[in-house]
Amino acid sequence: MSTMFHSLEGRSVLVTGGTKGIGLGIARAFARAGCKVVITGRDAATAEAALAELGPNASFVQGDVGKAADCQRAVEETVARHGGLDVVCANAGVYPECRVGDMDEATIDEIFATNVKGTMLTVRHAIPALEASGRGRVILTSSITGPTTGFPGWSHYGATKAAQLGYMRTAAIELAPKGITVNAVLPGNIVTGTLEDLGEDYVNQSIATIPMGALGDLDDIGYAALFFATDEAKYITGQPLVIDGGQTLPESPLAMELI
Repeated sequence: MSTMFHSLEGRSVLVTGGTKGIGLGIARAFARAGCKVVITGRDAATAEAALAELGPNASFVQGDVGKAADCQRAVEETVARHGGLDVVCANAGVYPECRVGDMDEATIDEIFATNVKGTMLTVRHAIPALEASGRGRVILTSSITGPTTGFPGWSHYGATKAAQLGYMRTAAIELAPKGITVNAVLPGNIVTGTLEDLGEDYVNQSIATIPMGALGDLDDIGYAALFFATDEAKYITGQPLVIDGGQTLPESPLAMELI
């Protein structure tokens, strides 16, 4: 019996920031699909818990994507362990809250180092292996915050997420002759420990703005990333995919009241 998609079994995948949250959801989707997965992160204890969930085809490289040497090492370790590299999920990101008037140089440098520089350097070091794969895929984790919406306290975060999409469009052009696609997933409000930490009122108010009437889950993002990695998605590049339950659609709160 034929299936809609060709199998990704055995493909080599690197997920930066894959030890928790959305990154872990992405890593889990690829692990379920039979891929060999390397996850990166700064904390070994968090990674240990993630690996227990991901199973025997997953391994960990400790590092900080804000450092060029760590980006290079993550790619090299993945290639060494798996014999190549087919998919890079540049997911690592931080989101400290800070108001515009309180922002200092260190705060700006920290968030851009992880969210933007980390993305760019990881991809840069992965290019030769992705080209050799013949089916190279780059999948960025952006957000609706920045490219589409704004939220108080996250102007710097939004700026980095919009920057990733600016990078994506030109990277897609440059890497197309090498057979590498570059796309992005843009999550809305997804159920993670971080979101729940913001409190029940925040969660309930968020749900009230979402036409689908629920927060997204990690699998919603994981399977979107998985789609971009398939052979069937080989002709899609330079594209953002919003996964938000319709959150960005209402013109105003009134629209939700009229449903």
